[in-house]
Amino acid sequence: MYAVFASGGKQHRVEVGSLIDVEKLDNTVGETVTFPSVLLVAGDDGQLQTGKPYLDNMSVTGEVVQQSRAKKVIVFKSKRRKGYKRKLGHRQSFTRIKITGIGDQQEVESDGT
Repeated sequence: MYAVFASGGKQHRVEVGSLIDVEKLDNTVGETVTFPSVLLVAGDDGQLQTGKPYLDNMSVTGEVVQQSRAKKVIVFKSKRRKGYKRKLGHRQSFTRIKITGIGDQQEVESDGT
């Protein structure tokens, strides 16, 4: 069983137990996060459920494993024959999440309590 959900302007395909990196969320390590914007759910029998654009009463839950920053990306600008050179670096912040559940919002909420 897998699901596709939207977070941070991107879509992620996940299964229970998978680790993903999403745009930085304001949650601490160990907290539970719920993503209600589920686009697609595929069951073990191959049956697909799709939303328009989102599925009602479906969510993906996960646990925050790590808050970190990615490797540095070097941005180098230059103009030929002018002596213009600029070197910049950027490190994007991200949140690593372990997916713990896919399903109805009522089922997922009752499992967590």
